[in-house]
Amino acid sequence: MTPETLFSLQGKTALVTGGATGIGRMAAEALVRAGARVLIASRKAEACEAVADELNELDAPGSAEGFGGDVGTKEGIDALVSEVIGRTQRLDILMNNAGVSWGAPMGQFPYDAWDKVMSVNVAGIFDLSQKLLPMLMKSGTPDDPARVVNVGSVMGEVPMGDGAYSYSASKAAVLHLTKIMAKELAPYHVTVNALAPGPFVSRMTAFATADEGTRDKVGKSVPLGRVGRDEDIAGCMLFLCGQGGSYITGAVIPVSGGINVVTAGNIFAEAL
Repeated sequence: MTPETLFSLQGKTALVTGGATGIGRMAAEALVRAGARVLIASRKAEACEAVADELNELDAPGSAEGFGGDVGTKEGIDALVSEVIGRTQRLDILMNNAGVSWGAPMGQFPYDAWDKVMSVNVAGIFDLSQKLLPMLMKSGTPDDPARVVNVGSVMGEVPMGDGAYSYSASKAAVLHLTKIMAKELAPYHVTVNALAPGPFVSRMTAFATADEGTRDKVGKSVPLGRVGRDEDIAGCMLFLCGQGGSYITGAVIPVSGGINVVTAGNIFAEAL
């Protein structure tokens, strides 16, 4: 057993939703560098095509294809599934990364913010996975299962609403749904795991991470002292999707720099 065999994805085909920016973009590059054929989909087809072109210019053994796909509606999911089926006969890896957020203070948080966020972040993940399950089951074997990686958030683990109430609740649902799916799909040789990221540079967090000064301030609030980097996501994806992760399902990996274990402090020591 060598590092190459543990983490190689040569010959695998993956779909990454929301793969044009942020964590999805980081994951797509890691998969291409590991040898996978990566389908990148998001609501902005042009952005996906541009990212695919960038990845195909790398000196990497894998390849990328970008196209439009919307997981926020039933019609959008059906169209995305049809696109995937039209492009490939097999699917080994599904990364459910597409997501939306909504921020407003308590007392001003709108009702509509719940339906939109839950439709994409929870219903979209479930319905897309369900409709692609026949392809995943066809690819999975006892020794090398197909892989589903759902992207949750540390905000789904700890009560840090921060004005994003529906987002936080949706990500808690993603983490629980991951465990349910893992239990039910294990007999079909499909693993289901989740990432629970902390702050990473992305379009969703641009208000707090796009500027280096603000990004440093955010990083100082993280126990490990920084925001997430591309390699943090890459390492998790290669572990979960490669041979080294074939015996793991139902796990939630807290890629959050320690935010997931922050507590109320050492109250007795502080009192004394």
